Amino acid sequence: MRGYFGVGVEGINKVMNVGNLFRTAHAFGASFVFTVAATYKREEGARADTSDSLAHVPFYTFPNLPSIQLPEKCALVGIELTPDAVELPSFHHPSRAAYILGPERGSISPELTAKCDHIIKIPTSFCVNVGIAGAIVMYDRVKSLGNYPQRPARPGGPTEFDMNPEHNHGGQIIRSKMELFRDTPPEGYND
Repeated sequence: MRGYFGVGVEGINKVMNVGNLFRTAHAFGASFVFTVAATYKREEGARADTSDSLAHVPFYTFPNLPSIQLPEKCALVGIELTPDAVELPSFHHPSRAAYILGPERGSISPELTAKCDHIIKIPTSFCVNVGIAGAIVMYDRVKSLGNYPQRPARPGGPTEFDMNPEHNHGGQIIRSKMELFRDTPPEGYND
């Protein structure tokens, strides 16, 4: 899969939720994780982050919104259950993205919402846990940007008819043989 993504949280204070989210981000291949104006104690988060993601994935902590620094051309994608947000199944993920979730029992701040390039929502009746929401979005990203075949029309896994055909590169071309045919076409060759 081309591109990269990062996952972050704003204003969150439940350390176990952040640890769980960062562990999931590590599992899905995130390039970085971050917090904005959040209380996150790495030692406490390690109880939920059993993969020790912060030893393998760069971690950035931004004390406030103006201090956020993302890579150039990296789209900031807010995950929030709002009426005008794009529903996740209809969203085309940017190849370079930083996804951000808000605090428990709250929303991402209006200032952060204004800074986002996109706001998406998971089509649920009510908000789900921060770690679960992040996992759903990361799965959707991998599913939609990965090179997976379309889902089959019938229950079960894909069949040989559902799979993407392998690319055929053709046979080897040997230049010296090509030069032989330049003046005299092979027998049976019609113009």
